[in-house]
Amino acid sequence: MKPVKNIHQEFEAPQELRDIIKCFWYNDTDFGEADTSFEVIPDGYAEIIFHFGSGCSIFHNGVLQPLPSPFLVGLLNHPVHFHTKKRLQIIAVRCFPWTVFDLLGLDSNKNGVHIFEHPIAKLQSSLQDLINNGKIEEAIHNVKEYFLNAQISTKTMLYKAGIAMRKANGTITVHQVADAAHATVRTLERKFKQSSGHTVKDVSSLMRFEKVRNQLWINPDTNLAGLAVELGYTDQAHLSREFKRYTGTTPAAFARKAKKEQIIDTDFVAFIQS
Repeated sequence: MKPVKNIHQEFEAPQELRDIIKCFWYNDTDFGEADTSFEVIPDGYAEIIFHFGSGCSIFHNGVLQPLPSPFLVGLLNHPVHFHTKKRLQIIAVRCFPWTVFDLLGLDSNKNGVHIFEHPIAKLQSSLQDLINNGKIEEAIHNVKEYFLNAQISTKTMLYKAGIAMRKANGTITVHQVADAAHATVRTLERKFKQSSGHTVKDVSSLMRFEKVRNQLWINPDTNLAGLAVELGYTDQAHLSREFKRYTGTTPAAFARKAKKEQIIDTDFVAFIQS
């Protein structure tokens, strides 16, 4: 499988949104004339995806289903394959998983790929015009402005919990997260699941996995035993089991792929052509 990376840009979230949104990003890829699939590997975020061009699809109940724009990619427990061809451009909003459903005013769920109806879809037409004219930064600005005008509190228990989890890269216990949020474990777990569709442990595990994944992509020769200790895994075998759980492959095989591709990037872009 050959990595596909043409143009990828990331844009900081405004200060007012940084407890809600990690960043905004734009990707422009020409997949060629043939129908192609690309793989998205799990991480610790949920993403709102606007797409432009030939569109993208996903298999659902054995049928290739076109995806509307926008759609939502929630927390993933395994890689997901999307299908497209020709030129595909994406504007995405990378959200913290405990904020995305509140941000959109939707009920939380555990679906990996989620199709939803929401007024944000009205941005599609204006974003398409800007993309067609190469005005990428203006398009990103319009998406930022939309969310700056949304009303969402960042002073709640969940945000305090999220900040603690992010600072620790998912390595602290549920009790420590609850202490940081000034809540009981029971209350935190209930609120967290209501907001994100997942438990604190689910999200912490993905955060920690993401650190391993990124480190192996940037430096395939990283010592796995040392990385396991650094990130709080019981041992290297524990790290390897968790890694295979989320990717379907071993850390060693993933590192070999990264070394073969010789792509050194501080931000992992999980578009792998198959």
